[in-house]
Amino acid sequence: MGFLKRFFGGSAAVQQLPSGTITVDRTGAIMTSTVSSVYPQPLLRDIGRDVLSLFREARTAQVPLSEVCLQFGSLHVTARELRSGAIIFLLPQTTLLATPTRSRP
Repeated sequence: MGFLKRFFGGSAAVQQLPSGTITVDRTGAIMTSTVSSVYPQPLLRDIGRDVLSLFREARTAQVPLSEVCLQFGSLHVTARELRSGAIIFLLPQTTLLATPTRSRP
């Protein structure tokens, strides 16, 4: 997936990981996004195109794939294929996120 090179390659500058949801159409164009507008749009487009490519390759290989969950270091990516494209959930994993626990009476 080419977008990973943009996270981990190049300069040593610290960049905040994206958080939110992207909906892309069949061509990879971003239809809706809840990711901060500060985050580079070309990188979000790359993520969308790579996810669509993954679903296309699975279809070509006749592998039934409608959802994929990927964990890249501190970034959790979940993508679901839609009729008109895909919806992609981006969630940075940090130690500050609380894990759900059951409340006891």
